[in-house]
Amino acid sequence: MSATEKPSNFIRHLIDADLASGRYASRRWCGQPGPAVLQKVGAGDTAKIRTRFPPEPNGYLHFGHAKSICLNFGLARDYGGACHLRFDDTNPEKEDQEYVDAIVESVRWLGFDWGEHLYYASGYFQWMYEFAEKLIEAGEAYVDSQSAEAMRAGRGTLTAPGVDSPFRNRGVTESLDLFRRMKAGEFPDGAHVLRAKIDMASGNISLRDPAIYRIRHAEHHATGTAWCIYPMYTFAHPIEDALENITHSICTLEFEDQRPFYDWLLTRLARLGCINPPPPQQIEFARLNLSYTVLSKRKLIQLVTEGHVGGWDDPRLPTLVGARRRGFTPEGFRRFAEMIGVSKSDSWIDIGVLEDCQREHLNETAPRRIAVLDPLKLVIDNYPAGQEEECHAPNHPQKPEWGKRPVPFSRELWIEREDFMETPAKGYFRLFPGNRVRLRYGFVIECTGCEKDECGNLVAVHCNYFTDSKSGTPGADTYKTKGNIHWLSAPHAVAAEVRLYDRLFTALAPGAGERDFLADLNPESLRVITARIEPALVDAAAEARFQFERHGYFVADRKDSRPGAPVFNRAVTLKDSWGKTGK
Repeated sequence: MSATEKPSNFIRHLIDADLASGRYASRRWCGQPGPAVLQKVGAGDTAKIRTRFPPEPNGYLHFGHAKSICLNFGLARDYGGACHLRFDDTNPEKEDQEYVDAIVESVRWLGFDWGEHLYYASGYFQWMYEFAEKLIEAGEAYVDSQSAEAMRAGRGTLTAPGVDSPFRNRGVTESLDLFRRMKAGEFPDGAHVLRAKIDMASGNISLRDPAIYRIRHAEHHATGTAWCIYPMYTFAHPIEDALENITHSICTLEFEDQRPFYDWLLTRLARLGCINPPPPQQIEFARLNLSYTVLSKRKLIQLVTEGHVGGWDDPRLPTLVGARRRGFTPEGFRRFAEMIGVSKSDSWIDIGVLEDCQREHLNETAPRRIAVLDPLKLVIDNYPAGQEEECHAPNHPQKPEWGKRPVPFSRELWIEREDFMETPAKGYFRLFPGNRVRLRYGFVIECTGCEKDECGNLVAVHCNYFTDSKSGTPGADTYKTKGNIHWLSAPHAVAAEVRLYDRLFTALAPGAGERDFLADLNPESLRVITARIEPALVDAAAEARFQFERHGYFVADRKDSRPGAPVFNRAVTLKDSWGKTGK
């Protein structure tokens, strides 16, 4: 496979077959007058295929949405087509402009652009209403006045057929009158619903006269109080696809049972002259299932509303706003989506695969910096007091063109506490009395001992340095050491808040079986420390990403960082410690 060739999958095979047969070559605008926005996909349309990403604006996008976004926009790009961003805003009680704005921002952050093709289901409400009236007039729909409980009981089960509603044979004139009065606001919520008349004995429960309109006296974020009846999602979605000339309506497997209704509705509307053939085709693929993660919208809402996380953008939450704040990259998500591909069967993906994709991209793009997360004072006794000099560290060891930066050096340094052991364990090559190590980018030192307070707590390590051992100077390579540690000049280093994020759950499948998923929360998913950082990090811009040498990849928090006072979040460690430790 060449670098530009895309991996094949069953969706691409279907698209290839459609293009080869010319299935959509003659598709044309439905020819009816409508909202001006629909003219964007009218006559003269040259897109070979047309896909869409159709989120409901009732929450923030999560990692599963990222897979769908990359798939739909990626297919449109690869086939010279177009992908629409469309908000399925048919439920005013759960939707909000806040979610619309956040979704727009997240899709753009992932690197995709819909151009002029931004749409809303609410922009088609008048058309949907008129189509519903045509279904009533054709005897394909009726107004049902049963209670919700009676309707639910009458639908039957997977093994027993449904029962006809006592209102199923209500006359066209009466149903049409009631439907118009529903629109006029004469009835309270739940008094009536409009149902499609299909087959109450169907083996597919989705075809047992599904509800297509219900009464909701609720203000809509876009249309205000203009409507008090709203289409059901399953009715609205295929109409939106048809009006927008969508060719391939790609969704997850939970909508597979809805495909017969999708096809039934579009076939009826084509017969009634509402839309032109060929209709869009719905294609289902397996949703994303990630280990150590929950992607249920209900569970994500519970985590936020009950305060188990700090909000929708908490870096531990598998939302795109959370991932962005944590320091994940759009490129890493796109790499992940391409790597896992699409299939028709459900499977679990290890969260480590996503983390590795992030590491790969961050390793390529993140400048290197030094931070000491658990500081311990190191005193070089034979270094002149008050003297300072510069050492030089590469901004990226694999990218010499990025140059080097100065790192100040002085008599007192900060080192990691774990880099000293008074009584070394077997195989320990860092600082202990009598051992030599190299201070990375600096000098070779020899440990002479340590200093403790009256309680026996370690407060400082002492050493001597070798004046002719400075990295990059003649003769420095004559010193051979097994240990190499990082450091910062104590007078120059700056204290900074660093947030060490880890996985939110300790269980591979949180809440598996009958267990409460909250019982699997990781109590160590966040640890906040005060670290020491090198001067070059002090003015880090919000969302600037770095590799902290030996520690992992970090980002300046986009919300809490201030000029001169950055706050850093750990995106991922340098290696997958979970896989090694069996956590």
